[in-house]
Amino acid sequence: MPRPSLTTYQRIYAIVRKIPRGRVASYGQVARLAGLPGRARQVGYAMYALPQGSNVPWHRVINAQGGVSRRRVPGAELTQRMLLPREGITLSARGRISFEQHGWQL
Repeated sequence: MPRPSLTTYQRIYAIVRKIPRGRVASYGQVARLAGLPGRARQVGYAMYALPQGSNVPWHRVINAQGGVSRRRVPGAELTQRMLLPREGITLSARGRISFEQHGWQL
């Protein structure tokens, strides 16, 4: 019997769940791995749509410049900046994360 196809958000969340502790991926990288090349913004929408208390490690997804992107939810950027160092991910004085040092390679 054929397996039902995953929704776009389910595919995105499945990829984000694979990002290991102490590693980060860009929105574009997640989009490519989810079979959605060129749709980094869709990944952002999916992260925004996560329900409170989700087990998807959304904080491990950062922008292509290695920074934390603005969020609509007040305080989410601060939460992300607090969660990343708890996993050993360092931010520069300018708030950037080195993909060379902390980037995830699938």
